[in-house]
Amino acid sequence: MVNRRSFLVTAATAASSYGWQGANDRVRIAIAGMGGRGNALMTEALASGNVEVAALADPDGRRAETAAATLLQKSGTRARIYSDGRKALEDKEIDALAVATCNHWHALLGIWACQAGKDAYVEKPISHNLYEGRKLVQAARKYKRIVQGGTQRRTWPRFRHAIEQIRAGVIGDVYQTTFNFPGARNSIGFKDPATTPPSWLNWDAWLGPAPMQKYHENLVHYNWHWFWDFGNGELGNNGIHLVDLCRWAMKKGLPARAYSTGGRFGYKDQAETPNTQAVTWTYADGTSVVGQLRGLYTSEPMSWNFYGAKGHLHMFADGRYEIRMGREKQSTPGPDLPVGKAEEHLKNFADAVRARDQSKLNAEVEETYLSTGFCHLGNIAHRLGREVKFDATRERFLSDPAADAMLTRTYRKPYIVPAQV
Repeated sequence: MVNRRSFLVTAATAASSYGWQGANDRVRIAIAGMGGRGNALMTEALASGNVEVAALADPDGRRAETAAATLLQKSGTRARIYSDGRKALEDKEIDALAVATCNHWHALLGIWACQAGKDAYVEKPISHNLYEGRKLVQAARKYKRIVQGGTQRRTWPRFRHAIEQIRAGVIGDVYQTTFNFPGARNSIGFKDPATTPPSWLNWDAWLGPAPMQKYHENLVHYNWHWFWDFGNGELGNNGIHLVDLCRWAMKKGLPARAYSTGGRFGYKDQAETPNTQAVTWTYADGTSVVGQLRGLYTSEPMSWNFYGAKGHLHMFADGRYEIRMGREKQSTPGPDLPVGKAEEHLKNFADAVRARDQSKLNAEVEETYLSTGFCHLGNIAHRLGREVKFDATRERFLSDPAADAMLTRTYRKPYIVPAQV
């Protein structure tokens, strides 16, 4: 077992020695988690021109080896391989950690990266629960780290332009935003627990902060999303991207109330999270965000709607938009801007790292924390089966111990999110 104290260094020491401050001026990153997003980040790093992938970490040794071979073929770079992300944090040549693991690891690895003097790119949602997300924000502040959330639409030109128009008041004060996410999900069936985990998997490292339990094939690798110990359902998986744009447009933080309906319809399987969910988040002033996620079969497109006192902006899945003002029946399309390149968000992170300036980040960690918090509040309301009332200043529910208990979890030693980061 790695002694975590062995890689904790002071921020001052780390700030004085960056591997990228050399001839190539590239930020050297380690990627933790070599699934879909981890491999995408590796590809984005190659395309960005300012990021070098120096190490790969995954408790599944097969995935890390495959990714390393791909990296070598495409770039000539031979990355170091670790089965435990903590090992990458001991590597003095690593400037930053990109966290693309399961959700239950996101915040803790991000916190440990900050404590080790590394900057961090943390995939969405940036935490498995509200408590640990706030601790990640605190760690970024305490250790003066550059931490970006993986809500990449904040970087892409079409989306940025649309939100800038709304925030500039083109449709007036926004009183409601809505989103729709249709994503067909088939039954995952049932998988029996195994007596022992497979030899290619570091099961203890995969579980990390989550409760000890038996391995089964519906957890590794993708379907963990649909189990509460590890994932946050479709709301935390894809819904956060849609929530984030709504909250960004409204220039608001966490809501005062959340209410959710839905369930797992159409089939019976091993999963725990809803495949169909409708959530309403309401602020103290009555303004609201209303979201719908459907995992059963539908032909409707993903979209957003922003309703203002003067007009309505409808946004399509690719960021194009049209505006209808007042009682006009005709909508005016927005300009035909580039949709955005995948690598631009990671490049934005690397630029901020080199400048040592968190204000350059398009999705600074606290912004992604607040959008992640929407997902947590919606899921808590769903699991309790009732509306929950929330004090956004204290980040606690109002006289609701059952809801408060779901703001955090019992952590498995030694994978504990510290009360004092």
